[in-house]
Amino acid sequence: MDNNATGAGGSRGGLGGLFGGASPEYSNSELAGVPLSGMSPLSPYLNVDPRYLTQESDEFILPTGANKTRGRFELAFFTIGGCCITGAAFGAVNGLRMGLAETRDMAWSKPRNVQILNLVTRQGATWANTLGSVALLYSAFGVVIEMARGAEDDINTVAAGTLTGILYKSTGGLRGAARGGLAGGRVGGTEVRKPQ
Repeated sequence: MDNNATGAGGSRGGLGGLFGGASPEYSNSELAGVPLSGMSPLSPYLNVDPRYLTQESDEFILPTGANKTRGRFELAFFTIGGCCITGAAFGAVNGLRMGLAETRDMAWSKPRNVQILNLVTRQGATWANTLGSVALLYSAFGVVIEMARGAEDDINTVAAGTLTGILYKSTGGLRGAARGGLAGGRVGGTEVRKPQ
């Protein structure tokens, strides 16, 4: 009988045997009768049931009592920042358009470049300030209304939009405030109808 042959449950020699890390190896004939009860491996090299890999529960652990969605207060920062960046980009494009139109008769030189750059930065800052202020008012009204009512629903969105329009256009008198409130309510209503 060959001394190098291993029996059932034995381990092969080699470097693994020197360090005690050798695991028992079984021949295909020994494993042929072992059923894989309900197992459908991903690969012949991975004897893993794929049901263990699919996650049917949430991927994140939330603190006790925490909501699975963000509230108005958390979304306020995103809304204000997004509106400021959008306003700055729109204002910069508008300033470039205005600068090119106003300096059309000038030759390309430093004074023309400076004038265009001034219009780009001035318009960008103006639009960023305007949209950021509107977003700040809308977010503040939304958070206050949610806290006062104790509920998060579509009424809060429409009410926040209406109050934002009224306050933003309040310098235009009663008629301007009413128009601003209607416009804000309409924008809030559009936000409500947006698919989730």
